[in-house]
Order: sequence, then C-alpha cells, then structure tokens
Amino acid sequence: MKERIVDSEVRLIPYYRNDEASLPWYQDLDLCRQVDNRDKPYNINLLHSMYDFLCSHGECYYIEYRGKLVGDVSLRDNAEIAIVVCKEFQNRHIGRRCAKEMLKLASEKGMEFVKANIYSFNHQSRRMFESIGFYQTDEEWYRHDLI
Repeated sequence: MKERIVDSEVRLIPYYRNDEASLPWYQDLDLCRQVDNRDKPYNINLLHSMYDFLCSHGECYYIEYRGKLVGDVSLRDNAEIAIVVCKEFQNRHIGRRCAKEMLKLASEKGMEFVKANIYSFNHQSRRMFESIGFYQTDEEWYRHDLI
C-alpha cells in the first residue's frame, strides 16, 4: 500500500498508529453518531480495534488536507467504503474527493461495485455519495457500479 495523491490539496497516507491525530476525531459525539450511530466517544482501545479491523480487511488511509491529517478513509475487501472527516474540515468536498479516489482504487482491484452504509439521519453523507453516482439499494445502503 502506498500513498495516493488525490489532488493538489489532498493526499491519502497509508494508516499508521497516530492516536494524537485520530483520537480527537472520534471524541466528537456528532461525528460518532454520523459514523457509528453511537452516543459515546471512542476510547483508545476501541480506536485501535477499529483501525486494526479496517487494516486487516482492506486498505485504510489517513486523509491529509493541506498538510494536516483531517480524517480517514477505507476500502474493505468486501467493497465497503467508509469516510470520516473531522467536523472542522467538513463541507470542503474533501470526502467527495477521497470517495472518488476509492472508486479508482476499487477499479484497480477489479471490484465490480463499491457500497456504503449510511444511516438514514446522515443527510450530509447521503448527499455526498449520491453526488458522485451512488444510488440507494436498501434503507441504509448505497452502491456505485464500476462495470
């Protein structure tokens, strides 16, 4: 796994343990609700378990925006994509750009489609995924065909 250049502002850096950067994102209760529909922040053990799972079941990257780590994105072996952008950097189309890069990665891997699990109340993520060609397949599932 190597770094992926998305554009002049965004790079995807292969995951490495960096609790100082990533734990604060998962301390934000709004973000925890958007991502996992949970009302408690992550602790260090849950954070490590999550990243260990993502890395052992696919590819996981940090999102670097203008030189600062601002979130993470993963593409699992089962074709599921997940994106987290910390609140202060949302609404800058960072997630959209990263999702498009994950579509490229999925194509490189020979995947026929990519899917995303998005909670019904997460209108922001739904709009973002739909804007790049995902369509709803079930109440909380979206899909983008690559072939």
